[in-house]
Amino acid sequence: MVGLVLGMLTVIVITAVLSSSEGNRRTITMGSDAQINGSLSLYTLQRDIQMAGYGAAINPAALGCDIKGEYKDPAAPAATPAIPFTAVLAPVVIQDGASGAPDSITVLQSRTSGFSAPMLLSNAHAKTDNFFTVKSSFGAKAGDLMIAVPKDGGTPTSWCTVFNVTDAGAGAANGTALDATHIPHVAGGTSKWNRSSVFPDAGYAEKSYLLNMGSLSFNTYAIDSAQNLVVTGLSAESASGTPEQLYPQIVNLQAMYGKDTTGSGQVSGYDNVTPTTSADWQRVLAIRIAVVARSNQYEKEEVTSAAPLWDVGASSTATDAATCGTSKCISLAVSQVSDWKHYRYKVYDTIIPLRNVLWNSADSTP
Repeated sequence: MVGLVLGMLTVIVITAVLSSSEGNRRTITMGSDAQINGSLSLYTLQRDIQMAGYGAAINPAALGCDIKGEYKDPAAPAATPAIPFTAVLAPVVIQDGASGAPDSITVLQSRTSGFSAPMLLSNAHAKTDNFFTVKSSFGAKAGDLMIAVPKDGGTPTSWCTVFNVTDAGAGAANGTALDATHIPHVAGGTSKWNRSSVFPDAGYAEKSYLLNMGSLSFNTYAIDSAQNLVVTGLSAESASGTPEQLYPQIVNLQAMYGKDTTGSGQVSGYDNVTPTTSADWQRVLAIRIAVVARSNQYEKEEVTSAAPLWDVGASSTATDAATCGTSKCISLAVSQVSDWKHYRYKVYDTIIPLRNVLWNSADSTP
């Protein structure tokens, strides 16, 4: 009997040790998964934002110009209405989540097979014209998606317009052949974006210019209801995209604009207020982001008692930052996750300079 009792006690102890060891192993393993998901999410965002504004931020004075366009698949029935497209000519636009909900980040950049250079108009372009006359069309090819930018950088009655480059072939009349000085945008055929009704009534004056966006990269990063980081991309082939899951267990994404409010050429503060004027957009020099990754391991006990903190440093001026020890911190909401106290979280953050804006800030003429 004594031996049986001792054996049972031994089994109980061994079972408890194994259970505890297995629980610790799962916690460590799932913590590693959270680290991988968080690191890759941050890397993906950083890589895309580093290229933000390529081909689009040539003239800082044009930042903030409203972009308009209409898309219709030529294969669609004639009665199918065109899909309107609106955006802002800005490298990065942050859509602020209400009450601490995850933000979404939209990144605009050119995606050409070669390079992107602005094309200056040598003649005015009327609303009904089907080609632009430029000083040089070097780098353009049929199918490229372009943005026409008014000389004055954009007003409520003079906006930026999206169109497709077409090419009727050598010898075609009326500027409909793509050549050294003509950029055609004839409606119909295989064209998906060419609608003369979208152009401003006054057209585009001489010395307005065209931005070659190639196949276009217009990516919006967000967090879906299943706690995945997703990206929705728009291209020259479609006016809308399907969210693509990138990394799981990402529960929050927060972003701020790094702005030069003193004229020093350096970031003096961070906030999530989207600029509304060209002058305000020119003050945006960097984007600061934070990603919160969650371990997939559900813990029986409550292991998180408060929202994780985004440490922004001791001297940073940032919206919603409060003193936390020797630094300033921003609380990152995770309470939207079911049983959030039974999971562990990791915060990953970085500051990304908008290098294409910085490189072009010295000269505001295309």
